[in-house]
Amino acid sequence: MLDKLSFDKPVYVLAPLAGFTDLPFRSVVKKFGADLTVSEMLSSNALAHGSKKTLHMLEKSPLEDPYSVQIAGASTDIVKSAVEILNDQEGIDIIDLNCGCPVPKVVGHGSGSSLLLDLPLMGEIIKTIKDTSNKKMTSVKIRLGFEKKNHIEIARIVEDNGADFLAVHGRTRAGKFKAAVDYNAIKEIKEAVNIPVIANGDIDSYEKAKWVLEHTGCDGVMIGRGAVGAPWIFHQLKNGSSEIDNSVKHQIIMEHFDRMIDFYGQRGVAIFRKHVHTYSKGYRGASVLRNLVNNIDDIQEYRNVIDDFFKNHEMAF
Repeated sequence: MLDKLSFDKPVYVLAPLAGFTDLPFRSVVKKFGADLTVSEMLSSNALAHGSKKTLHMLEKSPLEDPYSVQIAGASTDIVKSAVEILNDQEGIDIIDLNCGCPVPKVVGHGSGSSLLLDLPLMGEIIKTIKDTSNKKMTSVKIRLGFEKKNHIEIARIVEDNGADFLAVHGRTRAGKFKAAVDYNAIKEIKEAVNIPVIANGDIDSYEKAKWVLEHTGCDGVMIGRGAVGAPWIFHQLKNGSSEIDNSVKHQIIMEHFDRMIDFYGQRGVAIFRKHVHTYSKGYRGASVLRNLVNNIDDIQEYRNVIDDFFKNHEMAF
């Protein structure tokens, strides 16, 4: 178990992504180079009310050390209750507050990026987590603002209320996932606060990750959608090279499939189809493979087909 996450050198973090960064995917990126993995976002309300499904989502791989659990909430009382539940769970090193999610369902409940509209409440919730938690660290994920950018003000409130580090998605809530990422604004946050800052947003290659680190001066990068279909980006960063051998990709894909079956059983076959679609992008014969696996339910047959494909096929470009 870590004492604290070390920021002596750049930290490579897998961002939480609903429907993708489940335990099998996190365990694979952790094994192949990620420094920190984060649970899928959990509702404080669901945690406080003992939702079995939500508690199951806390489950982690033995490889996930350190491990961060991300929560969303809009009430200090509910968040306090949620943190008290998490205090009883072993193997969690960091509690992360989501102040960035732009999804209407989350924003409509007053949590996620909605907290950027009520900075005093956001500060109170961060302080509540810090004061209640028995975990090593408290962190916060933010955007640059809700409609307009007020990123320095947001970041200073995060720091002033006791967060040990923050991750910044370089768009406002209004920018969703479409607007250009403002890496200059992330740089301004890094220069304005004394706690470590992790940059996030459109980091989809080894070269981009290295550029963002250099441009912003940040202490790490958080990669979400850029890791879907290419989790080897963490292997590249850890090894300091953009080169990635096809055999390593093959190994990672098969490891992911095996972990899916371990975790989900037979259901893992159907769930893995979306991953086959992203993994095979750019490969010769990808459309034939996709059509094939869409009609296979047997675990061993499915495994044989994808094993053969990724071992023997090359990228088309």
